[in-house]
Amino acid sequence: MITFVLLAAFAVTLVIGIPIAFCLGLSSLATAIYQGQYPITIIAQKMFQGMDLFALMAIPLFILAGDLMNLGGVTDCLIRFANLLVGHIRGGLAHTLVVAEMFLSGVSGSAVADASALGKVLIPSMVKEGYDKEFATALLATAATAGPIIPPSITMVVYGVTMGVSIGGLFLAGLLPGVIMCLSMMGMSYYYAYKRNYPRNPKRASVVEILKGFWATIPALILPVVILGGIMSGVFTATEAAAIAVLCAFLLGFFLFKTLALKDLPQIILNCAITTSIIMVIIGTANIMLWFLATQQIPIKVSQFFMSISSNPYVLMLMVNIVLLFVGCFMETGAAIILFAPILAPILTAAGFHPLHIGFVFVFNLVIGMITPPLGICLFVGCTIAEVPIEALSKAIWPFILLLIAVLVVFSYIPWISMIVPQIFHLVQ
Repeated sequence: MITFVLLAAFAVTLVIGIPIAFCLGLSSLATAIYQGQYPITIIAQKMFQGMDLFALMAIPLFILAGDLMNLGGVTDCLIRFANLLVGHIRGGLAHTLVVAEMFLSGVSGSAVADASALGKVLIPSMVKEGYDKEFATALLATAATAGPIIPPSITMVVYGVTMGVSIGGLFLAGLLPGVIMCLSMMGMSYYYAYKRNYPRNPKRASVVEILKGFWATIPALILPVVILGGIMSGVFTATEAAAIAVLCAFLLGFFLFKTLALKDLPQIILNCAITTSIIMVIIGTANIMLWFLATQQIPIKVSQFFMSISSNPYVLMLMVNIVLLFVGCFMETGAAIILFAPILAPILTAAGFHPLHIGFVFVFNLVIGMITPPLGICLFVGCTIAEVPIEALSKAIWPFILLLIAVLVVFSYIPWISMIVPQIFHLVQ
């Protein structure tokens, strides 16, 4: 009965449009009052306990580093270099968007931040050159999902903290798959470009122009090199890497690009504080609900139910993927990880999958939810930037959703794609 009250209260608050953090908190509060076994103060205690983790400091630091780099002129620099590389291909601006996102993913780690930064620059340019606005917006939303896959990734930080998995290992697990998913988007973009006769750059960039563009872009690419290089070499942890990334972003923006000023800092810090507070409140309230679920032995019961259906590892992986794809349609990624990873991940671990591979699959599933109607966050960001109705974008996005699901199947059943880079750097035994 307690589980029913918890889930019913959560479902009701979610349906009536209450933000996910308050859905989690209010449903837990209602359960505590109904049960009467624990004092109401347990809500505050468990909420604080969920947020009181040193590794979570990486979240505001990565957000701050990304904001400093984006406002410091990095986005424009990366777009110009990406256009030099792939602008001559049919549908050049579409490919430029995807390649620029690959580079930008190594800076921010946030799908929403990437979509906002790229969309404001490239969507108007694509529409001006004859691209369908719905296609351009759908591609923007889909490409932005590489942000949480290609390191650094705020979502992977949340998973690593929740499940006690190496955050550096998760970063490396997403490196090769992130490149592959972007290449698949470029393949679909080329198909639509050929079918709809989208334009390309009339002149292919020379080797000299590419080298000059690369030289100008090197400072912008320092951040991912510092983050991954430090983690892979064991010089610092993911949290320490985030702090160093902030320092690098500050120095580049103020002294190299000279596009930042001291007067910009208060607004940048305020934006970082707002974004971080939203994420941390979700983490805290999700921890309360997870605790109530654990008191009712829900993780054990769910595991037994899955195992009663099949003990085949591939069938279990399929069932977990289906559950996560459904959850991702309605729940924010951080909350979904905290609630479902402790329940579903042990099932796959027992089936023989490596924790790093499981973590990557979890994140990839929930990232697809960012572009899945009705609540995909990247859809709404794209609609706001391009002024496209959500109904029109929901239709245009489905080919890309199916593409990412197909890529998910490949990644799920061929673990070496996500495991090979961590193995190279001896993060996997």
